[in-house]
Amino acid sequence: MEITWLGHACFRLRGKEVTVLTDPYGPQLGYTLGRVSAQIVTISHDHPGHNNVAAVGGEPYVLRGPGEYEVQDVLITAVASYHDDERGKRLGQNTIYVLHVDDIAVCHLGDLGHVLTDGQREELGDVDVLLVPVGGNNTINAGQAVEVISQLDPRVVIPMHYATAATEGKVEGLDPVEKFCREMGVEVVEPQPKLAVTRGTLPAEPQVITLSYRG
Repeated sequence: MEITWLGHACFRLRGKEVTVLTDPYGPQLGYTLGRVSAQIVTISHDHPGHNNVAAVGGEPYVLRGPGEYEVQDVLITAVASYHDDERGKRLGQNTIYVLHVDDIAVCHLGDLGHVLTDGQREELGDVDVLLVPVGGNNTINAGQAVEVISQLDPRVVIPMHYATAATEGKVEGLDPVEKFCREMGVEVVEPQPKLAVTRGTLPAEPQVITLSYRG
């Protein structure tokens, strides 16, 4: 499977037989989505920076909430959560998705606003690759992200939803990825354009990988 970061909370997961797109955004974030297509699109919550389904070609199957799904042989567990730490009172609901693509379990946390409950952790199951917001403001911050990582114990961690050159002047209040790396105790390395991963190439120890955004 090939994982590409398109900016903010949007990733393209390209498997052997299917392509999944998470949280496609509109132009207000400073990124450029470009021409993209997918068979499956996941929407973590109905905010403009995460729900631009109209920009995705290919007549995708769109998931917008909790449940268990099987779409084109992709098993998907979608778990209810909140966009804030007040049980959704400020920012509403958020859906976490675990997608099983090419025998890899990828968890997209969306705009998670709190650490996980025991029940949510159990529902999510084993996670190989974790796509985690780290920029704070309207999501978990760097320290909370580290706590969620310890709850899920993934093999690969890819940070998202943080300040970049593209969001400057467009999105206020996000922390840079360097703050998260300090909290994790890892060095900031040069972002790579994409990640190719198989069951056999998953690292034995948890590894943080930063991706350069395409958009």
